[in-house]
Amino acid sequence: MRIKRGVNGVKKRRKILKLAKGYFGCKSKNYRIAREAVMKSLSYAYVGRKQRKRDMRSLWIARINAGARENGLSYSKLMHGLKVAGIDLNRKVLADLAVTDAAAFADICNKAKAAI
Repeated sequence: MRIKRGVNGVKKRRKILKLAKGYFGCKSKNYRIAREAVMKSLSYAYVGRKQRKRDMRSLWIARINAGARENGLSYSKLMHGLKVAGIDLNRKVLADLAVTDAAAFADICNKAKAAI
C-alpha cells in the first residue's frame, strides 16, 4: 500500500495563501509568488515592530521637551533634575502627563528645578 502525501502539501500551500489574502494580483493567487511576498511581508513586520518602539520613544521625548520648555526647562535639564531628585518616572508616563495633566507636569518640573 502506497502512502499518499498530498494532504500536507495542500495544508502548507493553504496556509501561505491565507497569509497572502488581500495582496494584489498573482501575489494572492499564485503559490510560488505568494510565498515570496509573504516571506517579505513577515520580515517587514518584524522590522516594523522594532521601529515602532523607536518611533514611540522619540514621540514621548518630543512631548516631554515641549512641556518642559513651557515650564522654563530643556529636556535634558528636566531629565537630569528628575534623576537628582530621585523621581523615577519613565518617558511614557511623563509624556502622558505633559499632554493630559499640565498642572501635575508643572509640579514635577518645579521639583526637578529645585533639585538642580
